[in-house]
Amino acid sequence: MPTQTLDKEVVIIGSGPAGLTAAIYAARANLKPLLIDAPADAEKQTAPGGQLMITTDVENYPGFSKGIDGPALMEEFRKQAERFGTEFMEEWIHTADLSERPFILRTDSYEINAQTLIIATGASAMWLGIPGEAKVPQGFGGNGVSACATCDGPLPGFRNQPLVVVGGGDTAMEEATFLTRYASKVYVVHRRDKLRASKIMQDKAFQNDKIEFIWNTQVQEILGETQAGVTAVRLQNLKTKAEKELPCSGVFIAIGHKPNTALFKGQLDMDEVGYLLTAHRSTATNVPGVFACGDVQDNCYRQAVTAAGTGCMAALDAERFLDHLPVAMPSGDEVTMEGEHVTPDHQAIIGPDGRMVPNHPEMAATED
Repeated sequence: MPTQTLDKEVVIIGSGPAGLTAAIYAARANLKPLLIDAPADAEKQTAPGGQLMITTDVENYPGFSKGIDGPALMEEFRKQAERFGTEFMEEWIHTADLSERPFILRTDSYEINAQTLIIATGASAMWLGIPGEAKVPQGFGGNGVSACATCDGPLPGFRNQPLVVVGGGDTAMEEATFLTRYASKVYVVHRRDKLRASKIMQDKAFQNDKIEFIWNTQVQEILGETQAGVTAVRLQNLKTKAEKELPCSGVFIAIGHKPNTALFKGQLDMDEVGYLLTAHRSTATNVPGVFACGDVQDNCYRQAVTAAGTGCMAALDAERFLDHLPVAMPSGDEVTMEGEHVTPDHQAIIGPDGRMVPNHPEMAATED
């Protein structure tokens, strides 16, 4: 049971570019935000700082002409948020009650009452669901199977060994390119005959002599031994159905991510994948006072800079809401903290009691 109650005007969940940018803006507005993030957990593959904590060279974030290391960039984000007074907490949130304000978040140690909530929980790696992929002892996860080349690629067991990367997007190309620093050979296994990755990422991979592509193929099973770990993968050609074993010492799964929104199912509107739906002109969700930013609501761009941009938007939306100003909702109307609704055409304001008032001074004077 929670042992302590906290009352906060702004609570942010997540510490990637979106969450930390929201914290910077909210803290500068003197809203004293509380940022909650999941503790570092190797089993659940969580780490404060978001996806950039497992990214090496960040070359496309503005302001760094020579690029910057992902963890170093996130450390700068955090220091900036701390400078303006953001409070940080590492706790697992077990339940979130968004039925009324203040919203209630419960952890093992705290019950947190939030007047506004900014969700920046990001997305997690997806897995193949094949034999041998599960965590030790059920499979070889943590003993040759990984979803993070930056985390595990430099390990001694992978050095000068053949490795496999599964996937065809930017993540897979980045993982494969990074692993060539350590591996003797990197095999990229892809279900199709062409990549989904951006051209610049494809070019880097194609020009790397250590990378070999295996097209129209899927991994059927990851093979290995208890002590030695991964020793091979069993592959199947999707056109010929022929199978073969490919010797390797490690398998890196890079097939995409899923939004971390399970905590909010049944309370917030989502698409079929689980991405939170927000308004076109704001970061508002269908629940007034709850805002979403970053990869948890962006199924299109998924870039650090766009995540940071929506983090800024979410903080400004929360500030506006707390100032009793209308915020654009997914429904098309605008809602204030008091529950007043401004109609999409801006011609009327509907109060919490259902009473409609014209949204023009001259019209209101005429009615009076």
